[in-house]
Amino acid sequence: MPEKLKESIRNIPNFPKKGILFRDITTLLKDKAAFADAVNTLAARNKGKGVKKVVGMESRGFILGAPIAYLLGAGFVPVRKKGKLPADTYSAKYELEYGTDHLEIHKDAIEKGEKVLIVDDLLATGGTAVATINLMKNFDAEIVGLDFLIELTELAGREKLKGYEVFSLVQF
Repeated sequence: MPEKLKESIRNIPNFPKKGILFRDITTLLKDKAAFADAVNTLAARNKGKGVKKVVGMESRGFILGAPIAYLLGAGFVPVRKKGKLPADTYSAKYELEYGTDHLEIHKDAIEKGEKVLIVDDLLATGGTAVATINLMKNFDAEIVGLDFLIELTELAGREKLKGYEVFSLVQF
């Protein structure tokens, strides 16, 4: 199945800038069988782990995280870029290629000690994943895993996530 999923992802050279090969998941998302396979596989591997919340990172982590949460019988919690959430938030900084940015989560999003699954579409450098892990520390959350649709192995983001269970459906 991973090879079939890999084939459903479109490659766009020189986007968003020259020298970058962008992995476009919109082609996977519009393919109902590929989308269902991805969501069902990620949900099935986390059944029985006691996940209470699925945490999805803006924005494509929302697309995957919400149906996974539904299938696990868990709540869904969005982690957003700075200034997008209306209530009191915790904030975590992360590194970009040229500078830094912040991710935020509502302070009432997760109960102390809850088991959470972190989901995103892409593991590249690991910056947003590390920031999300840091946000979970505010809740003393138990992170049962970090699941990604795609992993860009040459960027070594997994190295920043040592000590956590990391899974990716497709590797490039």
